[in-house]
Amino acid sequence: MWLGRYKWAAHISRDVSNPPRDSDRPETVVDEKADPADNTPTVTCSQCDRTWALDYELDSLYAGNQAFEQFALDHKRHTGHFPDDVTPWIADCDRCPAAEQYLDEGPARRWAETHARHTTHPVSLTHEPSDVATTVAAEATDQVATTEQESE
Repeated sequence: MWLGRYKWAAHISRDVSNPPRDSDRPETVVDEKADPADNTPTVTCSQCDRTWALDYELDSLYAGNQAFEQFALDHKRHTGHFPDDVTPWIADCDRCPAAEQYLDEGPARRWAETHARHTTHPVSLTHEPSDVATTVAAEATDQVATTEQESE
């Protein structure tokens, strides 16, 4: 039977054989009674002297790949500090008490640029593990806006 330009070949499938098993490879044995592997990520905080499994973030909050970040932010919000091995990007205004901490550089830089643009205050952006320390100045954000306006 022809279907358009393709030939229907169901009658040929019975002639196709499966490849032979490799005799050098041992048979795979599945132990049905064994516990499944537990791949649930964990977070440790030495200040709290505790370790948490991120089951709640994965199963109830559906955080997926962001489960660790979600836990770290919640931990900071409720305890005032981040868990071990979490070092935030810090955007700290040089003139007023405004300061924010973020887990990624993008949001920290965006906050620093927005604060500098609206207040004309210089903002320090630091991240200790990567030795990044920059200052976002209000003039730099104004120059970007001026350049964009000139190109239009």
